[in-house]
Amino acid sequence: MTHSLFQSFIMSKNIGFISTRFAGQDGVSLESAKWAEVLWEDRHVSYWYSGESDRDPDISYVVPEAYFGFSENQWINQRIWGGGQRDRFVSERIRALADYLKSTLYRFVEKFNVDIVVPQNCLAIPMHLPLGIAVTEFLSETRMPAIAHHHDFFWERTRFSVNSVPEYLDMAFPPRLPNMRDVVINQEAQEQLALRKGSSSLVIPNVFDFDNPPDEVDQYAQDVRSELGLEEDDFFILQPTRVVPRKGIEQAIKLVSLLKNPRCKLVISHEAGDEGYEYLGMLEQLAKEENVDMRVVAHRVGEVRQRDSEGRKIYTLWDLYHHADFVTYPSTYEGFGNALLEAIYFRKPVLINRYSIFVRDIEPKGFKLLTMDGFVTPSIAKRVKQILHDPVLRDDIVNHNYEVARQFFSYSVVRRNLRAFISSLTGY
Repeated sequence: MTHSLFQSFIMSKNIGFISTRFAGQDGVSLESAKWAEVLWEDRHVSYWYSGESDRDPDISYVVPEAYFGFSENQWINQRIWGGGQRDRFVSERIRALADYLKSTLYRFVEKFNVDIVVPQNCLAIPMHLPLGIAVTEFLSETRMPAIAHHHDFFWERTRFSVNSVPEYLDMAFPPRLPNMRDVVINQEAQEQLALRKGSSSLVIPNVFDFDNPPDEVDQYAQDVRSELGLEEDDFFILQPTRVVPRKGIEQAIKLVSLLKNPRCKLVISHEAGDEGYEYLGMLEQLAKEENVDMRVVAHRVGEVRQRDSEGRKIYTLWDLYHHADFVTYPSTYEGFGNALLEAIYFRKPVLINRYSIFVRDIEPKGFKLLTMDGFVTPSIAKRVKQILHDPVLRDDIVNHNYEVARQFFSYSVVRRNLRAFISSLTGY
């Protein structure tokens, strides 16, 4: 064994990821998996603590009480948000659940001989208050090295602004601990964390494996267009988001309307529901008025490929990207913008709204993106037409964007920073 290889094995650590859920396609689950992949390159082995999990059971520690949808946590949430006073019995139940979860964290660390823990957003957004308290106390008691990865903070969400738990939010979301390093995903979060908590942090943006381009369309996904009812000569305009107001989907409808081409079909990948169906109803009415063919295909898109009860294929979002001609991303706010990186990864041209994080963290990097300031204009529609009908222009745009993304948003960004963090926490 060479000295360097021997050294890598000596320095390798067991990393314990902690969250309320590691399952599906949410940002926390996706980014944590990318971190684990990068850490594995340096022989660090990842283990997973959560309330719900789709990770390998042999390296997972599933505690149902840690899931944000657990009945006791839901009972607590109903009583601490939206009002300024809480009952003593609520405090007792918060305390009881936090103590239990803390005991399971001790068992998780002991079972897998964890050296460093990585709390994933559970110390940032209090969807599971007792879990945040448990993690904070565990870190305070053990002084275990920790890298806290914060995706979105509670002060960014209106629903948490009126509450009866200010002391817990102050203590644990996030805590200030000498053994913990803070990581945020954008500059605004970095500034707000410093202002509100006096904590310094490092910005590590969301990333994609731009050193390894996506595979070609395989046989399973070849029929996406026909299965979604699209003709080969239709223009497939993809809105790769859920149907919620902050996604600004009315602007995507406006764009397709201004294109004045019945071959342009707006396809929305994910469903409504978690924020109600009123917005979807408004969009359907608008699409009808604007004579836009809009299709919500959530029933044919899942987290994994499978078949539904009628034997029809369920595709992944990545299957859809392969077939899309253009991507709309008119969000009014995003913590970062994973869908933008996905579109660039699949070499698709994008229309994006200039939301605040985009303006500060992404736009200065030098992408060739079609941008809008809150609303679609005829000149934007004209530019989209050019891109749709000019393959040379289109290739120039998407290839340029891919190279910029590879420079600024590839796995190497995470690799470099995590190496530095682990070194500072362990002394290696």
